[in-house]
Amino acid sequence: MFQVQLLPGAINEIMASVAENSFLTESDRYGLMAAVLDDSISEEERCSVNRLLRSVVKGRVQLR
Repeated sequence: MFQVQLLPGAINEIMASVAENSFLTESDRYGLMAAVLDDSISEEERCSVNRLLRSVVKGRVQLR
């Protein structure tokens, strides 16, 4: 079984990248998956992840 671990500061980096490019890369998606599975992230980080996922669903952020 694989263990997924979130890198420190990864969510902030993903947010900055999406703000600049308006798309999520495959590695960004793996980072978001790790964040969703991580019970120890802060409430602020969890809100950022949720905001990104809602943007994808609404079509404001594309997947690459």
